[in-house]
Amino acid sequence: MASKDKPKHSVAQFEKSLQELDQIVQQLEGGELELEQSLQLFERGMALSKGCKQSLDEAELKVRNLLEQHASDATPE
Repeated sequence: MASKDKPKHSVAQFEKSLQELDQIVQQLEGGELELEQSLQLFERGMALSKGCKQSLDEAELKVRNLLEQHASDATPE
């Protein structure tokens, strides 16, 4: 069972996904693809985008938790 502190997507996976997403955008913007290829790339891009958003959401939650923990640790009792 995965730890709740461990993100589902690593930083390396996030970077790899962003790089692939950038390549897909360049290919789609090139306008040289057949419709079917464009649709497949668009679908892949949407999946990558969803994974990246999930990674960013997890990172944001971790930062918020750390800030809350820091604030509670700094509060005198």
